[in-house]
Amino acid sequence: MGKISDALDRHKKEREIKTETIFPKKISEFPVKESILQIHKEIISKNNYDPKLVVLTAPDSYESENFKLLRAQIMFAKDRKRPKTIMVTSAMPGDGKTFVAANLAVSIASGIDEHVLLVDCDLRRPDIHKLFGLSSSDGLHEHLSGKKQLADLLIKTNINKLSILPAGHPPNNPSELLASGAMKGFLEEIRDRYDDRIIILDTAPSQVLAEANVLSNFVDGIIFVIRSEKTPRELIRKAIDGLGRDKILGIVFNGYSQEQKTYGKYYHKYYK
Repeated sequence: MGKISDALDRHKKEREIKTETIFPKKISEFPVKESILQIHKEIISKNNYDPKLVVLTAPDSYESENFKLLRAQIMFAKDRKRPKTIMVTSAMPGDGKTFVAANLAVSIASGIDEHVLLVDCDLRRPDIHKLFGLSSSDGLHEHLSGKKQLADLLIKTNINKLSILPAGHPPNNPSELLASGAMKGFLEEIRDRYDDRIIILDTAPSQVLAEANVLSNFVDGIIFVIRSEKTPRELIRKAIDGLGRDKILGIVFNGYSQEQKTYGKYYHKYYK
């Protein structure tokens, strides 16, 4: 664990980063909306972000606003302690877990205080790096197998307080790696090291592969993603029971298309 602590310290102090940070050094306590939109536009102009990263590519959209609401519900819940390690998973492939994990990470990192580490734990089909316009590289797999130091793998992004740990190259034993003592120690160390750091894990679908059920034992809470009108209800119940209902922070319905009938024209003044 000492090696991980040293790696995190070096990563925090280092100035040679892989992407240029374009946020101003000091942001006012109550930033003006137009200033945040301009910052997002500048970030997008410097990177090949996937359009699915709506918090950046469409910051004034209805979808982006939903991620702000999700952030508020997680960070300022009245009935529980704020989670520091959050796993995002789904029952089946294609439900949108990676989409939710990435946008939630950007939304939290865009706030005033919290720093975010987004970890791609889907070692079989990693996609986080693609959303951020990054090429495939070494990552979590290489760290857990002892081939690379953590400081050599963390990627700072143009988003001031967001770092990414890619999945790395697909291993032959993903379930064993994620269930290992090295994975447990890694999560404990990064969770306890900094008070202001939120760790978000994008994991494989729970009803197809074993990895999510293993990782659920190591995290503080779980966001469960459901594809509207696609994921069978019985499969959802089975997945939630397997993960542990007490760990579920909330359920995100992805792909739910409802015209904003309730608010009509008034609603569209605020969301494009």
